[in-house]
Amino acid sequence: MSPEDMSVEKLSCPVGESHCVLFDEVATLRKQVVTDPLTGLFNVRHFRKSLEHELERTRRTGMTTALVMVDLDHFKSVNDTWGHEAGNLVLQTVAQLLQDQTRKLDICCRYGGEEFAVILPSTELMLARQVAERCLNALRNTLIPLESTDLQVTASIGVAVADNSSQTSDRLIEDADECMYDAKKGGRNQVVSKRPQPSQSAVSIDERDALRGLFGDD
Repeated sequence: MSPEDMSVEKLSCPVGESHCVLFDEVATLRKQVVTDPLTGLFNVRHFRKSLEHELERTRRTGMTTALVMVDLDHFKSVNDTWGHEAGNLVLQTVAQLLQDQTRKLDICCRYGGEEFAVILPSTELMLARQVAERCLNALRNTLIPLESTDLQVTASIGVAVADNSSQTSDRLIEDADECMYDAKKGGRNQVVSKRPQPSQSAVSIDERDALRGLFGDD
């Protein structure tokens, strides 16, 4: 999903006009509240709200939610060598690439600085990793035109999923971040993923029931 897909519910104009300027203004303001002005992706505020919403769906339905965290490699050197305008162009290019390589229902966000996040609703780990690899390959094959050269950038990507346990949004972000840092420590320009941890509460209940059966406890 992109900010452009968000719209104000269809209401009738209070003065009977077929096109109401007021609704246009409301739609514009609504978009600005949730959008990063540089990249056009959703901002971190909308990211956290959307992640909570998807995790609630996961808890209710058991459908897995995946999170992809993308951090550009050596981005500081881009700014230092080519200037901040070049850095902004890189961020805008990556933002468009992420939107091009994901589905409309996926939620692409600028998490902060040179870091991006993509929420993949109802997505298992294997498919989420495939999406992450597709994004990374597209980035590897993209040349960003500057005044004097074509710039190529790479990224370190972490992928984590939440199953139907009571995993929190903070824990899912932590898991994806951990994978992303492992990708950086492992040489950058790669994807690292992590499987969901089993629910400890569910395991303890099963074990307690099994013990009761063995020993005949009431």
